[in-house]
Amino acid sequence: MLSWLQFGEEIWGPLRLFQYISVRALGAGLTALMIGFWIGPFLISILKKIGAKQAFRDKEEVGKLADLHLEKSHTPTMGGILIFISVGISTVLWAEPNVYVFTALITYALLTMVGFADDYLKVSKKNSKGLPGKLKLLGQLVTTGVALFILLGPFANQLSGVGSESLGSVEKMREFWMPFVSYDDQSSVPVLSLTSLSLLFLVTLTGTSNAINLTDGLDGLAIGCTVTVALTYAIMAYASGNFLIADYLKISWVPGTGELAILCTALLGGSLAFLWYNAHPAEVFMGDTGSLAIGGLIGIIALMIHQPLTLIIVGGIFVMEASSVIIQVFSFKTRGKRVFLMSPIHHHFELKGWKETKVVIRFWILSLLFALVGLATLKLR
Repeated sequence: MLSWLQFGEEIWGPLRLFQYISVRALGAGLTALMIGFWIGPFLISILKKIGAKQAFRDKEEVGKLADLHLEKSHTPTMGGILIFISVGISTVLWAEPNVYVFTALITYALLTMVGFADDYLKVSKKNSKGLPGKLKLLGQLVTTGVALFILLGPFANQLSGVGSESLGSVEKMREFWMPFVSYDDQSSVPVLSLTSLSLLFLVTLTGTSNAINLTDGLDGLAIGCTVTVALTYAIMAYASGNFLIADYLKISWVPGTGELAILCTALLGGSLAFLWYNAHPAEVFMGDTGSLAIGGLIGIIALMIHQPLTLIIVGGIFVMEASSVIIQVFSFKTRGKRVFLMSPIHHHFELKGWKETKVVIRFWILSLLFALVGLATLKLR
């Protein structure tokens, strides 16, 4: 919306700055940060008044962990609303509307509703069950279908806002770019069938949303790792949308995806604001309202800029957390033995005697290192 101010350059010269993605990305990040700081205390107060307390598993199920987290029983959840409002308003203000921004925001909104339904059931029924797994998966399936329809459907080019240069076309979205692989001729890039593309979207969206959901178990852990991932994908989206940079780095050039850098910096700003209130001892938890939705948002951005496999590296902490659960379940069902004291893996380190803050800060350090390696894939081809 504010990008339109660039057309007032003749009235006041500095307004031309609004044409630059870098300027608007900075504005989006700061706007989301300020909105988050502003609404944070008000939202936390409301959540406390309505009794939106985090529901935990029974002590018989988690053992010693229940004692470690006893003080968290009165902390309100559904704080993901703060991030959603901050990111949504900031993106609408600063980004030029196109099919990619529209798809990302719709995906974020739909998964926020799924997460909110899950949190609402946990709060209202005062247990940790929440939304049945089948219904949660159904919500992710519907979200994937909607995203694909917007990107590949008949209205994609009308929504593009920047011309029809491969925007929203089936051919462009079917391209499958791999990290560390150089394609001197774009005609040599592997092309996915529509079925394979749909499966890739489904696996990525469900995988990232569930992985961040599993990571959200300690104060500041998931949102702190989100900060590094959001910043990394802001850089990648900017590069993907800029022909000169994409050509130099030999990565996929997808016109219009540069605007996603603005959404990523808005997510960065909103996450930093939420971290202010979620830092140990947390005043509020994001809940599934935040974790499921943020995971889906990051996943759809990675898909649209042709960097879904790089997400395995950049989101290494999320992969670690999800993998630890898979390994634990597989080992227990096949051998009757546990690999970890408890999964996800951050609880394993808690039970080994690490302080919560030590686990979180060390995972943040790893997240930063994973992000740097992910950025290196842009050049190492």
